[in-house]
Amino acid sequence: MRSNPGLPGRALARLAAVVGALMPQLALAGALQLGQPAPPLTLHTIDGAQIATGDLRGKVVIVTFWATWCEPCREELPLLSDYAARHAAQGLQVLAFSLDGPDALPAVRAAAAGFSFPVGLLGSAWAGDYGRMWRIPVSFVIGRDGKLVDNGWSDANPVWTAQRLQRIVDPLLAPEK
Repeated sequence: MRSNPGLPGRALARLAAVVGALMPQLALAGALQLGQPAPPLTLHTIDGAQIATGDLRGKVVIVTFWATWCEPCREELPLLSDYAARHAAQGLQVLAFSLDGPDALPAVRAAAAGFSFPVGLLGSAWAGDYGRMWRIPVSFVIGRDGKLVDNGWSDANPVWTAQRLQRIVDPLLAPEK
């Protein structure tokens, strides 16, 4: 059997190309900076609508990532839904991206029926410049000016609680003086 001395080189070149292509994406979540423009995202809702974060300028936006199989998600989403309903008139919008696959759409629809905000499937583990969703629930808050106010990757316990919502979101909803 003849060996092909070029094969390991080609395989390494292919591997390097794949790693090189992924490196910017792997680093992107680390590049999120508070006070800088929030990366754009578009929610493709389970009802067929599209909602882009860029179109929500002037609102406070919570972008949250969850899944039906995630116990902490199931605990926080009703709290977040109640909070969003109470503060919608103050300009709060929540966009919920489910990491469930298309086969779980009935379960996602059933969960979403109880939420006061739109829900969509993310479609992959990658969420643009927010990086790969490897820990859920995780959320990000965008201020009325379109800038990132809270980076969920930076919080050791990113699950929404009434206290966390009060600390992070309430000040953003207060009328300007």
